[in-house]
Amino acid sequence: MNPHIHIISSNFSPSPPPHLLIPRRLPSFSRLLTLSLHPHDNPHDARRRSSAVSRRAVLLTPFLAAAGSLLLQQSQSLAEEITPPSPPVTSPPPKVVVEDALVSARIYDATAIGEPLAVGKDKSKVWEKLMDARIVYLGEAEQVPIRDDKELELEIVKNLKNCCVENQRPLALALEAFPSDLQNQLDQFMAKMIDGEGLKSFVSHWSAQRWQEYEPILNYCRDNEVRLVACGTPLKILRTVQAEGIRGLSKAERKAYAPPAGSGFISGFSSISRRPTMENHFPTQSIPFGPSSYLSAQARVVDEYNMSQIILKEVSDGGATSLLVVVTGANHVQFGSRGTGVPARISKKIQKKNQVAILLNPERQYIRREGDVPVADFLWYSAARPCSRNCFDRAEIARVMNAAGRQRDALPQDLQKGLDLGLVSPEVLQNFFDLEQYPLISELTHRFQGFRERLLADPKFLHRLAIEEAISITTTLLAQYERRKENFFEELDYVITDTARGIVVDFFTVWLPAPTISFLSNADGADNMDAIKGLLGSIPDNAFQKNLAGKDWNISHRLASVLVGGLKLASVGFISSIGAVASSNILYAVRKIFNPELVSNQQVKRSPILKTALVYGGFLGTSANLRYQVRMLVT
Repeated sequence: MNPHIHIISSNFSPSPPPHLLIPRRLPSFSRLLTLSLHPHDNPHDARRRSSAVSRRAVLLTPFLAAAGSLLLQQSQSLAEEITPPSPPVTSPPPKVVVEDALVSARIYDATAIGEPLAVGKDKSKVWEKLMDARIVYLGEAEQVPIRDDKELELEIVKNLKNCCVENQRPLALALEAFPSDLQNQLDQFMAKMIDGEGLKSFVSHWSAQRWQEYEPILNYCRDNEVRLVACGTPLKILRTVQAEGIRGLSKAERKAYAPPAGSGFISGFSSISRRPTMENHFPTQSIPFGPSSYLSAQARVVDEYNMSQIILKEVSDGGATSLLVVVTGANHVQFGSRGTGVPARISKKIQKKNQVAILLNPERQYIRREGDVPVADFLWYSAARPCSRNCFDRAEIARVMNAAGRQRDALPQDLQKGLDLGLVSPEVLQNFFDLEQYPLISELTHRFQGFRERLLADPKFLHRLAIEEAISITTTLLAQYERRKENFFEELDYVITDTARGIVVDFFTVWLPAPTISFLSNADGADNMDAIKGLLGSIPDNAFQKNLAGKDWNISHRLASVLVGGLKLASVGFISSIGAVASSNILYAVRKIFNPELVSNQQVKRSPILKTALVYGGFLGTSANLRYQVRMLVT
């Protein structure tokens, strides 16, 4: 009977049970393969069968080893999956992204002694102070509303909303423009029960422009769940007090809107309003005394009392972490908790550190002396508002000066004056120090104000000028050679005059539309020339020049720039053409004297001086002017 080979498969499970984390050892080959030999088989057959088994073992061993290795890896991976995960690493909260409009806005710390201190590009400390407060007041212009105020309010609310979302704080916006009796309508607007047109119908006394200014911030608050609060005094109450005083109110109205007797509201107003610190800020402001002024004071007291009660209620209802932004007139928030406005009225219940007062686009900046009450915590200007003084952070300017190892007295006079007025930005000052590294450019910037003004605005100005002149000279010489052929060298004097005219014209076509940065005021003088310089300095150098700090060029200024630029280039063309044609005629007359035969053989018709100048001036004032205006947009 022939011996039989039996392969006994293992019961090894491909995936171990979950509760076993120790991997099993791979079963040995001897347990998988056994031989069942008949006792009567002869030795030769046994040896033959044994060799066959050995060959099979050699063939199967690699496959079994690979299978065992695979099972081992599976068991280890399962053990890793069962191992409890390590606690997640808590990442720091994302940094709040500040809107571009707020980055370019100018912010001043009004609590500094002396001039308000301009805040640099890093405005993180400003936002930290706002987020540490419970109430942020935005004081806007009252007598002459400024559209930029509404844009600033929207951007500030947007960024505060981002900060509140990050810190899980509720945000509300209180608007004095909406009387308190319209709170239900604002709630319906927030719940989208009425649309913008429906809400507009309740403020029919508003002008169309005023609604357009408020509409973006109202829509943003509704879409981003920023609660709207009407904190203004009802119109009926205000008109009654302005006409008859508080005594004209009914008993119920007086109880609801007028401060109770003995509360200190009226007495506090009369005593605080004449403090010396305020007289220092408004030395020429007269305080008329009469029936109308007394009624106006009562109306203001009623208005501020009503606002203060609504603000206190909103802060109390909002919880300990809520943030309330109040948009009201600047007179209601001046001097903060130490003034006579709303912050002072609630200072007994809301601490000073929890109230921040911001004045939006104030017309004047006052120098604060030791002991004076700051007019606000911050002065906030939009980037488009004109700036004639203290426009940049002086601390950053000092850091740039120290890093360059330069002293103020070594700078050109216009830069020194710009530094004194705070008109030189750190970037412009750094550009000036970078230009000084090149000897030729340094000599030009120090000796010639025109080059300095253009290089500070465009460090690549000389490159553009060199490229334009190289192209002009090359094309002029080629055109002259094509025209004169073999007479090119004989008429070299004419070639030189035409080339010189081209050099001058191309220089001014690059020079005049180039953007400039000037720190000298041309309108301070009394003569007519200074007045003209001041007028020209109020418009951009070209129609597509970017707005500089404190400049707000509108479409009228840019159109005027095209017209003025055309007149300048037309003048250059007219004068240069007269000079070129006159020089050519003079050379022709000299040639006629010294070599009459050569001149008679040429038989060249001379160009009329005036007509040629007018045509060439018109060409530069129209075609060349528009071409270079558009070119500044591309570059």
